[in-house]
Parts: sequence; C-alpha cells; structure tokens
Amino acid sequence: MIIDNTQTQMRKGILEYCILTIISRGETYASDIIGELKAAKLLVVEGTLYPLLTRLKNNGLLVYNWQESTSGPPRKYYQLSETGKEALLQLDQTWQDLAFAVQSSINKRDSSTKN
Repeated sequence: MIIDNTQTQMRKGILEYCILTIISRGETYASDIIGELKAAKLLVVEGTLYPLLTRLKNNGLLVYNWQESTSGPPRKYYQLSETGKEALLQLDQTWQDLAFAVQSSINKRDSSTKN
C-alpha cells in the first residue's frame, strides 16, 4: 500500500538526524541507540542501525572508541566529531524549517475544512 511506503520513507528520512541527536548527548553504545529508537518507534531491527553508523562515521560525522566491558568483549562507543556537531546544527535548522512548513500546511488544511 502506498501509505505504508510513505510512512516508511518518512521514518528513514529522519532516522540519521535522530541518531545524531541521540549521540550528541554524549558517548553512546549502539544498543542504547537501538533502545531509544525502538522506544520512539523509529527502529525495530539492529541491522538497520549498524550500516547507518558506519556511513555516518565514514562521512566524518562520528568517531568511536573501544571500551572494556565487564560482561563480554570490548564495546564501541560513538560520539560526534566536530564535523558531526556542525552538521547537527544545520540539521536542527532544517528540521525546524520542515516542521514549520508541515505544520503550516496542516493548519491551512484544518482551517479550510472548518469553513
């Protein structure tokens, strides 16, 4: 169905922004990102996150370091690079612009249906 596809594309379009926002709060382990995205109903499978993290790292937006774990192998913790911080500021502005545009369209629709 076309609605399902549109909803999926909307979620995919915002996923990288949400990941960067989560990581901007401090060093973050992948499973913590997954948990937060699942709670927000943005991500259901782990296989979606790791390629995105790799792409964000390869584009210079993330850096990571390995930390020893008391419950298994070392863990990779992500944080924003300086370039990532700058990109996030730009994405914040883009989000605000998009949210305003969408809300304006909704408000106009709603006001036209009341007449």
